[in-house]
Amino acid sequence: MKITVHPFITLLVFLISCSTPEKKTVTSLFQKVTDLSSIEGKPQYLTSPFVTAGDRVYVIGYQDGSFPDLGWHIAGEMGGIWDHPIKLMDGFTASIKIQNSSDSLCLDKAEKFTNYPMANMHHFNWADKNINVDRIQAIPDGVEGVLVEYRIMNTGEEIKNIIFSFTGMIDLRPTWLGERTDMVDAEDEISFDEKLGALIAKDTANTWFTMYGSTQSAKYSIEPEGCSPIARSGLGKNGTLTYSISIPAKGEIIVPVFIAGSYQSEEALRKTYDILKTQGQEKIKQKIDRYKLIDRTAHLSIPDLEISQMYEWLKYNTDWLTRYVPEQGAGLSAGLPDYPWWFGADATYSLQGVLATGDHELARTTILLLHQLSQQTNKNGRILHEVSTNGSVFNPGNVNETAQFITLVNNYYRWTGDHELVKQIFPDLKKGMSWLLVEKDPDGNHYPNGSGMMEIPGLESKLEMIDVAAYTQQALVSLAELAHSLKDSADAVYYQQIADELKIKINEEWWQPNENSFGDFIGTVEQATPVLEAALTRSDTLGKTWAVAELKNTQKQMTKYKKGKPMPHVIYHNWVVNTPLETGIADMEKAKAARLKAKTYENPYGVFVTGIDRTEEDDSIVLKSRKKIFSYTGAVMTLPTSVQAIAAARYGDMEDALQYIKKLQHSFSYALPGSMYEVSPDFGMITQAWNIYGVAVPMVEYFFGFQPKAYEKRVILSPHLPKDWKEASLDNVKVGNNYISLSISQKSEYKEYRIKQLLENWTLLIDIKDARKVIVNDRELDLNTNTDHLVSLKGKDNKLEIY
Repeated sequence: MKITVHPFITLLVFLISCSTPEKKTVTSLFQKVTDLSSIEGKPQYLTSPFVTAGDRVYVIGYQDGSFPDLGWHIAGEMGGIWDHPIKLMDGFTASIKIQNSSDSLCLDKAEKFTNYPMANMHHFNWADKNINVDRIQAIPDGVEGVLVEYRIMNTGEEIKNIIFSFTGMIDLRPTWLGERTDMVDAEDEISFDEKLGALIAKDTANTWFTMYGSTQSAKYSIEPEGCSPIARSGLGKNGTLTYSISIPAKGEIIVPVFIAGSYQSEEALRKTYDILKTQGQEKIKQKIDRYKLIDRTAHLSIPDLEISQMYEWLKYNTDWLTRYVPEQGAGLSAGLPDYPWWFGADATYSLQGVLATGDHELARTTILLLHQLSQQTNKNGRILHEVSTNGSVFNPGNVNETAQFITLVNNYYRWTGDHELVKQIFPDLKKGMSWLLVEKDPDGNHYPNGSGMMEIPGLESKLEMIDVAAYTQQALVSLAELAHSLKDSADAVYYQQIADELKIKINEEWWQPNENSFGDFIGTVEQATPVLEAALTRSDTLGKTWAVAELKNTQKQMTKYKKGKPMPHVIYHNWVVNTPLETGIADMEKAKAARLKAKTYENPYGVFVTGIDRTEEDDSIVLKSRKKIFSYTGAVMTLPTSVQAIAAARYGDMEDALQYIKKLQHSFSYALPGSMYEVSPDFGMITQAWNIYGVAVPMVEYFFGFQPKAYEKRVILSPHLPKDWKEASLDNVKVGNNYISLSISQKSEYKEYRIKQLLENWTLLIDIKDARKVIVNDRELDLNTNTDHLVSLKGKDNKLEIY
């Protein structure tokens, strides 16, 4: 059937006439999304991934509009459209063919890509036919489906009669570890619903479905029209819908496509499809409003616009990674495309930034999800490492994760005051600490044995790792604070005593003065020798002559050590040697020396995961090989850089902390506009949850100095801005059910703080240490009577002048 679309008339296919100033009556994604902030991609990265994110469904393809096989966790299958725990499609493509002609354009080589906070757009140009095409896609909250729109623009002087074809690359298949829960892939079958003009596909052995169509009747075929056959792995099939359309001269049309999925039933599938058609636009408007709220919450205004843009978009990135699977729960996943499920350690870093920027509900649901799945798996307080979206646990938990989870819960309590959640899981936190200090600590020195953050052969179960020791000490402090808040005074004293002792011990027993570094691990010479030999082999293979020379010198020194005596060893120079700085355990002198030593293992984008992999070349052999085979060897990653930013801020060096944040910013929008890769600047996951840790935590908790205790309805504010920031503000910081705004203005003789809060009965304690004169709400404060260097304020609006 041929449909002719005339100006000012909407007939199934949407028309927006370019020749009239009249108000448009037809809504579309283009009208809603293109007024939002956006970042345009780089031409050289058009053949790299993008993501359109939703909490139920997400789309991953290339910025040029194509959908090649990509990813390694399930080889070649991590892109496309996912509705966890199943995949719906490997992707889709479309084409335009001039009627009664052999001329056609396959829409898989966009010349421009633009990212919006919750949508994306690809621009195609068919210059010799006077046709431009934009493709935009967005995903409503809580819906198992995608909205796609094609805006086809006729820039010529004559009507264009075209055949528009849309091909779905169907591939209904299970998630990673699906076989553990009897999810077995089978061949897909396709049927066509003539009434709806929609194609329906089903996995022949499972109740897995997908469905797509538009607002008009269509013809159905198997292979794509106007595009080359699509080579891809798996048991999927192609299904093409074609439409005959007329485009007025100097006019444009919008062709909507609705893609729905279900892993429950065809009835649920059809319901979702109807929701997309009838309510999709309104749901996208609601999502846009929610994103505006994300921006307004903990809203940052600073002189450095590049950093404030990164900060804003990292909040959006966090939302992109929210994964809701009703059978498991909702929580923050780790990264895309290869880590779309949940991790213990990743969450403990990520959620600290999430709490600081105000998404307390996401923090709550993620904590409960990890707690529930961990208890089902371990039953002893141990926190899992990695769990797929079908609930199958891959790794029941590295040792560091249990300790970090305890500290996360304490930070959550400080920010939210959620007494019920803490009371609910506190007994299991105590079990987790018992697992660390009894089962995992056979020699009773309070250094649990076992794997930490570094996954390197040799640094495994029988050794004591520095990050495990540091995070255990931090967890003991956190557990003591939680016990005190729950009026469990005996446990509070017990945990704090061990924490205090352990802090001293780490400074005394883990410090290696010859290296100006804490050790990677503690072990005997006999235990350290195979680790060193493995490191030598690694460095030699990578051609790191400087590292080989250093390691051989270390090998020589080890011959002088007493056999059988545990001692700290610095071999790999892994980033985790800086966790005593991140946690504030290191004394000031050691922290200063260790921070200086850490700069040896950096490049302009950040900190090397493994120091002995450091390279001086712009494009080393390691980097080249990493493009071909997935590997973290030689990687500079955002997490180690974040740890250094927090370490610098914790020890009062805000200028150095800012420099690490700037290193992170160098990777922002480097490959995917509006995002930051896991491995700097352009490798690994295209968006990674823990990226927010090294930006939001230094910014909110140190630069602006928010130290919340929501459970006591009070907040300490101890700002320390970088010296060049003369005007800065952080508005609507969420603490409990309160919202607090702090603006700072550096005058010629004093600093002015303007502090506003929603709830006037909360106590705000303002740090005035080193001030020689303070004026509070136009009245001078008597500093002789202020011995704790804190000004206590209540009320909704306060002003301080600090000289």
